[in-house]
Parts: sequence; C-alpha cells; structure tokens
Amino acid sequence: MGAGRSLQLRLLVLLSVSLTLVWLAVAVWTWVDARHEVDELMDSHLVQAAALLVVQPLDLEDDAVADVPALHKYSARVAFQVFHEGSLVMRSANVGVEPLSDERHGFDTVRYGGEKWRVFATRGTEGDVQVYVGEQVDSRNDIGWAMLRGMLLPMALALPVLAALLWGAVYRALVPLHTLGHTLGQRAPDALNPVVVPDVPSEMQPLVAELNGLLARIERMVQSERRFTADAAHELRTPIAAIRAQAQVALGAGDDAAQRDQALQTTLAGCDRAAHLVDQLLALARLEAGATAPSQESCDLRALAQRVAADLAPAALARGQDLELEAQGAEASVCAPAAWLTMLLRNLVDNALRYSPDGARVLLRVAGTPGGQVVLEVHDSGPGMASADLQRLGERFFRVLGHTQSGSGLGWSIVRRIADVTGAQVTVQSSALLGGLLVQVAWPGLRK
Repeated sequence: MGAGRSLQLRLLVLLSVSLTLVWLAVAVWTWVDARHEVDELMDSHLVQAAALLVVQPLDLEDDAVADVPALHKYSARVAFQVFHEGSLVMRSANVGVEPLSDERHGFDTVRYGGEKWRVFATRGTEGDVQVYVGEQVDSRNDIGWAMLRGMLLPMALALPVLAALLWGAVYRALVPLHTLGHTLGQRAPDALNPVVVPDVPSEMQPLVAELNGLLARIERMVQSERRFTADAAHELRTPIAAIRAQAQVALGAGDDAAQRDQALQTTLAGCDRAAHLVDQLLALARLEAGATAPSQESCDLRALAQRVAADLAPAALARGQDLELEAQGAEASVCAPAAWLTMLLRNLVDNALRYSPDGARVLLRVAGTPGGQVVLEVHDSGPGMASADLQRLGERFFRVLGHTQSGSGLGWSIVRRIADVTGAQVTVQSSALLGGLLVQVAWPGLRK
C-alpha cells in the first residue's frame, strides 16, 4: 500500500483480495473434487458398457466386422471394440481395427487417433473374447467445466456486490474513527481537556486513552511553562528594581566616591542575585520539563559530596563556619545523573551555611547500608525552623521570615524535584547531633 491511502481503502482492498483468494481456492478444490467424481462415474459407465458387450452374442459365421452405426452426435465421443480369438468382430464407427489399448484388463489412458481416451479393457468368461470400451477425456473435462461454471459463475457475478457490501461495512465500522477526527478538528488550539467520544469501540479505547494521556502531559508542561514565566517575571522584578535604584544612586553620588562605590557594590550583589535566581529557575524548569525517570548512570555520592564541600569551603571559612564531611559504611552509589546529585548537594549545603550564623557548624554525612540503601544527612547548628515553616519547605519562593541572607526560595523546590525523580525519600527534622536542622535524603541504592 502506498503512503497516504485511506484506511478504509486499505481494508477494502485487503478484504477483497482475501475473498478472491478464498474464492479461487474453492474453485480449485471444487474442480479437483468434481473431476474425481466425474471420473469415477464415467469409469463405472465404461465398466457397465463392457459388461453388456461381454455377454452380447457374437455372429461368428460371418467374417465381416460389424460396425455399429452412430445414433447420436455424442456417439463420436465413445467407442468400443470386440475381439474374438484376436480378430476384430465388432466396433463402433469412430475407431479403427487396431486395439484401443495394450492392456488386457483394467483402465488405461491412451492417445488414439489424435485424441486422448480413457479405456477399460476386459476379457470374456472363456478368455477368447476381448472387449475395449473407451471415452474421450475431453468429454469428461467438458462435464467438469460445466459443473464448475454452474457453481462458481454466480459467485463471480456476486463479487462486485460483495465488494460494495464490504465497502459499506468498512465505512460503518470506521465511523467512530471519523467521529474522533471530527471531534479533534473542532477543538480549540488551547483545549487540553480529555477527548470524549461516545460509544468508542474496544479497539479504539487504547488510542483515546493514550491521546488523553498525551493531552494531560502537555497540560502539565504548559502549566509548568506558565508557572515558570510568572515566577521569573515576579522574582526578577525585585533584583532588577534594586539594581536600577543603586545605579541611580551611583549616578547621583557626584564626587562622593564612597557613596558611589557602595552603590556599585550593591549593584554587583544584585546582579549576582539575579544571575543565581535565573540559574535556579532554569534548573527547575529543565527538571520539570524533561526529567521523568532516573538515569542508568551510577554515581559515587561520596566523591560528589567531597567536591561540593571543597567548592563551598571558602564561603564557610569567610564566615568562620566549620564545614565537615563524614563517609561511613559500605559503598554509596546512586543511580542518577551526576549533575542532578551535585545540584541537590549544593543546594542543601548552601542553605545550611547560608541560614546558619557565623561560627556555626555544618556536618555533611554520607553513609551506605549493607542493604544497599544510601543516606545523605546535612546537620547544622543554626536556629532550626518552626514546625509550621517545615511543612512549607519545597513551596516555590518560600523563605522563612526574619533572615537577612539573600536567596530565591527555589533551592528546596529543586531538591524535592530531584529526590522525586531519582526515587529518594526526603525528611526534615531537628538535629539531635548539632541542635539545628537535619535534612536526610535516602536512596534505595543500586540493584545488583
């Protein structure tokens, strides 16, 4: 089938070809069976005719050969010969004096006088009489073809009618598909609600279900994009306004170098905050848009934790904070992309350092259990959080009131999303070890 042909035409052609092949197979089978039956019937007639000739009295006093006259136009299709003691004494008018067959008893198919004959030979009771009875094979073929025409010609004439009926049946069977196409064609471009088609056949139910699933995924993606755009516009407004205000202060400072430098420093800090916010927004958008299943990549969480701790150590030292790393237990490998795990670690440790006071202690602990579970813990000696604030962790742009540290409030959203995608469990509680906050992330580990 060529590309672009209608499904209705394909079904009609396939059904018509199948019907024609079945019809031809029936025709062949009918011909073989009818020819077999005709042969048996006509052979029995030859035997009966030979039996009559065997018991027929012969005029042996006359040496002349008795030629039986043709009584009907079909007489030329049958023939017989009677020999007595090797001499021909009787024959039909359409054969010569030579025996029809070399056989003495039984059936034989021979070519005689340019025609193909079916011959039955038999001997008399005393053995001095030899009888041959033959029939042209073409006459049997004519009978077989006549039977075949009578049976199959009406079927051949009915094929166009069957094709028309098949066309109508296929069209009616495809009405739900046409209805689905019409329903989709009438939908608005922004309509993402489930498609409802009445009386959907069971064969189309998976198609409609998958289509509705696709629409649901598209709706979630569109909502995510809209939410991202709204969040970006909302959150970028504040740092951009602050940058603009500080730029105006720098312009109005005149000869006051100290005021101008302070305004420029504040402007740079605002630019850094805006850049950090954009990075967080883009990371969260990528996670929500494309992350659906954990990667098959295996990463050593301890090595990643060492790298993140080394990167954030200068910021901790600048505030007199003590950042420690502990690695315990068995192997700590997680089935997830290294970039995601690094982002999760950086957000957790950065939050612990950022919201803990100067001189605080932050402990990063990575442990592997004999059962294959991998556990990440981040302890801090900060002020902790109220239970009401703990319940809101992970909400976009949520920040605890009273903190002077800059931030976007997106770090926890990123942590929650990475944990969901990689199959980890996240719990937040008070740290019995350092007295501040404890964040625990547990992965099931690699299956071996």
